[in-house]
Amino acid sequence: MAAPVRLGRKRPLPVCPNPLFVRWLTEWRDEAASRGRRTQFVFQKALRSLRRYPLPLRSGKEAKILLHFGDGLCRMLDQRLQQHRSSGGDHAPASSGAKSPAQEGPPAEVQFSSVPVLAQPKAGGSGSYWPARHSGARAVLLLLYREHLNPSRHSFLTKEELLQRCTQEAPGVAPGSARSWPALRSLLHRNLVFRTQQPARYSLTPQGLELAQKLAESEGLSLLNVGSEPEEPPGEEPEVPRSFSTELGASEGSVQQPQLELRPGEYRVLLCVDVGETKGVGHRSELIRQLQRLHVTHTVRKLHVGDFVWVAQETRPRDPERPGELVLDHIVERKRLDDLCSSIIDGRFREQKFRLKRCGLGRRVYLVEQHGSVHNLSLPESTLLQAVTNTQVIDGFFVKRTADIKESAAYLALLTRGLERLHQAQSVREVFIRQLVQVRGVSGEKAAALVDRYSTPASLLAAYDACATPKEQEMLLSTIKCGRLQRNLGPALSRTLAQLYCSYSPLT
Repeated sequence: MAAPVRLGRKRPLPVCPNPLFVRWLTEWRDEAASRGRRTQFVFQKALRSLRRYPLPLRSGKEAKILLHFGDGLCRMLDQRLQQHRSSGGDHAPASSGAKSPAQEGPPAEVQFSSVPVLAQPKAGGSGSYWPARHSGARAVLLLLYREHLNPSRHSFLTKEELLQRCTQEAPGVAPGSARSWPALRSLLHRNLVFRTQQPARYSLTPQGLELAQKLAESEGLSLLNVGSEPEEPPGEEPEVPRSFSTELGASEGSVQQPQLELRPGEYRVLLCVDVGETKGVGHRSELIRQLQRLHVTHTVRKLHVGDFVWVAQETRPRDPERPGELVLDHIVERKRLDDLCSSIIDGRFREQKFRLKRCGLGRRVYLVEQHGSVHNLSLPESTLLQAVTNTQVIDGFFVKRTADIKESAAYLALLTRGLERLHQAQSVREVFIRQLVQVRGVSGEKAAALVDRYSTPASLLAAYDACATPKEQEMLLSTIKCGRLQRNLGPALSRTLAQLYCSYSPLT
């Protein structure tokens, strides 16, 4: 008896994110096979690894994070890509007669013209997709585009958030439930919306971002309500202050607080831990226990960027319930090796680095924590090592590797102590001593003896001004007693200090 035929809808195959690289590797493999060269197996292994990678690659150099991609193969891809662009090939970004998004001058974060992906037909042309007015697909694209333009958000929405906002802003096109939403399913099928993680998060693909931008322009940017800040010039990074007054985790509609200034002694350094580091059992709650064991002053709150930041919090606020805070110039993103693997696969790795580089904080730390054996991970160790190296060399992050969660907590405690020492109140006497010990030959005992006689730089300069001749200035400090043996400071060191504080010309 024949087996019953199973009927149902076939799942659409995913679009190849790197068609040019796949085509070129296939050509090189077939050419090597026709000539009987063993390099055909090298190309075959690289082709298999590339087909498993779900994200677009901007250059051959970026392909080095994949298995079986060495320096030579990456160089071949870059040379072929350069020839392809210069000749205006069928998939070259500049082959279209209309202006590309990069030529129109969008912000730097939406320029994908250098990515070797399949070119999409322009909206409004023959065979192109243009969602109808007042349709669900159009509402979803505009909602995700507004989320993408908001720098304080995540650039993605869950299905529940999409449904809620669509119900509020376009109730006529919102579905009755989130289980069946044909508009969202159609956008996923057309590769305009990308779905990651569990629960599902929806964000725009490069093609969807281009289409959403055209939809926004056709309806007017004022309809998007993306904020009151002026649009940045093309290719320029928005100017963000190094330290700014904020309440982390506050809502978008909160009233802007007046500018806050904190003087030494009026604040304490506080470590802010993302709430995601405390949920669940096991290693996340263990981190909080380790911080408590090390007596690190910390608080747990929702952070939109990063896992750990430090703030200067008022010690005597006017409102004890809402003390003023200034964000310090340090931020840490923590990744266990297993989490690093999953973030590379689902695309969070690049997204999080992009948001960290745009957060406005200058000292960015990528904390990579060892977890279990590297042989049990979903990606090879060489791929992870290359990704971490790119994060430090190309993206400019400081990468810190730790053996376990205890070492990670100890590193956070060390950073907290260092920031506390850096921002603690210092007297003029302490700063003067630190200045003096920078001079070669001036020890801590000699600097203390000098400061006992002249407590501030102003008093020392006044003593130099009272001297009648330059020779008297050079010998002014020579008889100061230093150390337990009460020896003289000496004429040589006295002459050096006189040259330092009395010379207006460059020192010889």
